[in-house]
Amino acid sequence: MFRKNTQHLQPAVISAASELPEKQRKRLENSWAGTFYKEFFCRIDEEPFAVLYSDKDSRPNVPVNVLLGLEALKAGFGLSDEELYARYCYDLQVRYALGYDRLGDGDFEIRTLYYFRERLSRYNSEQGINLLEKAFEQVTDQQITALKVRTGMQRMDSTQIASNIVSASRLHLMVESLIRVERILSEADRERLKDIFTPFTSDSAGHYTYRVKGKEAVREHMQQIGEAIYALLQELRPEYEEESAYQVMSRLFTENFSIEENILRSKENAELNSDSLQSVDDLEASFRTKGRKQYKGYVSNITETCDPENELQLVTKVQVAPNNTDDTQLLAEALPDLKERTGIEKLYTDGGYGSPEMDKVLRKNEVRQIQTGIRGRKPNEKKLNLSDFDIKQAKSGKPTCITCPQSQVVSVQPSNQKKGYVAHFDAGICQGCPLVKICPAQKGKRDTNWHLRFSEPQMHVSQRRRRNKKHKDEAHNLRAAVEATVRQVKHPFPASKLPVRGRFRMNCMMVGSAMMTNVKRISRYLDLKREQVMVQKQGQEGQKKPESAPLLSLLLYSKLNFLLFLANSLRISPV
Repeated sequence: MFRKNTQHLQPAVISAASELPEKQRKRLENSWAGTFYKEFFCRIDEEPFAVLYSDKDSRPNVPVNVLLGLEALKAGFGLSDEELYARYCYDLQVRYALGYDRLGDGDFEIRTLYYFRERLSRYNSEQGINLLEKAFEQVTDQQITALKVRTGMQRMDSTQIASNIVSASRLHLMVESLIRVERILSEADRERLKDIFTPFTSDSAGHYTYRVKGKEAVREHMQQIGEAIYALLQELRPEYEEESAYQVMSRLFTENFSIEENILRSKENAELNSDSLQSVDDLEASFRTKGRKQYKGYVSNITETCDPENELQLVTKVQVAPNNTDDTQLLAEALPDLKERTGIEKLYTDGGYGSPEMDKVLRKNEVRQIQTGIRGRKPNEKKLNLSDFDIKQAKSGKPTCITCPQSQVVSVQPSNQKKGYVAHFDAGICQGCPLVKICPAQKGKRDTNWHLRFSEPQMHVSQRRRRNKKHKDEAHNLRAAVEATVRQVKHPFPASKLPVRGRFRMNCMMVGSAMMTNVKRISRYLDLKREQVMVQKQGQEGQKKPESAPLLSLLLYSKLNFLLFLANSLRISPV
């Protein structure tokens, strides 16, 4: 049965925190734990999580805000479940952050965390909603409002992250798949098919592949195991088709083998798709080559505020997808939600987020994109390009007028074949233009005007390049800092490898780390504010000191007279 947690709003009179000396108690309140409690824990809306629990009268749930807080602490500090549970039981800072005054309060078994994650995962698979992600956005929106963070300008960047899987070869995956299929068989089926299984399952998959040396040997073994899997798929389909182990083996066969004229053939590596199976334990991880590096796993897309007038910048959105997902797709998915929640107006990205389709999404959401790089071949700098022309567009995206580098403004019309657009420039002005020799506009054959023709995709690319050139310095300075944010969110996970598998759990871990990133930033911001108040008070006290100077001078003068009187009385020199 679901019940909201409000007990933390009534602190105990006698508690572990209250028994601390005044200095230590204030230090605890001003630490990250105090910020976590006030700026994160107290802002959590528990009501959306009621759907995870029974509506019948029964034992109340462990507080949802406590469980969410533990998920954020686990990801933010890179803790294992055992380490997290130990800190929950015995660490005063963690207890204080979660609203507990005494060490004995709120006791529960560690398996409660596992049950909570299972409920979140099941609800996500059924409804397509990650409640943990929604809680992060709800809390962040409140933090933005309370701390008056401007959200009109934001920046975005993506990064590669790996799940907790073994980097396995194709042959290794095949053998491991066979081993797992054998485990689910009945004793009768196992005995009946042992001749097929035994050559591959008598040892572990790692030992099997270790003994296979050379490309030719690997190709031979791949052919053998492919024939074995093909036979097993036919034999086991009636009874085991719904089993996950069977489905994984079937997927591996489909991705790695082809049957041409009744002849089984193992595919070459170049024939495999990037979304081919990378692990039998993580069915959503994909493969990607970026530059000269190869990655297996996922991509995370992180968005944060970047208004220069903000004293504090916060992460506003975290996304996780298979790593073969294009940046433009991640941006298209995030933009409507960012617009609704934060009212974003300007977005700074690198060159990977630009495309003609993306321009339509940006225009629909009334967001202006400024890129620090543009995909495609760079234009010739010795000549004028379409990006040197300012093209005004209607809300529909259609061009209405164009301004040349010499400030001649003309209207834009559809071309005769309706495949693009054309602008007619006045011949009298163009003929005397100093840029006429390097201008892309061409003189007409039948008339004396100069004509500039372009397609809609060319127009979008040119205007992105124009914005990039116009805001080059500003865009570079504002976007570059997001890479530090990416590093900060990934810092708890060595080598960018998370200790979980599957897209849902990967997303939960990245969201939890982003929660703690915001808490740490707010904590530093509040520390700075307290320091500023202290310096201001000291300055005010310093201004009052000159008023006491006359009294101090009087005391010193009196003391000097007394020493002179004493010297004369004793008839000694005062020097």
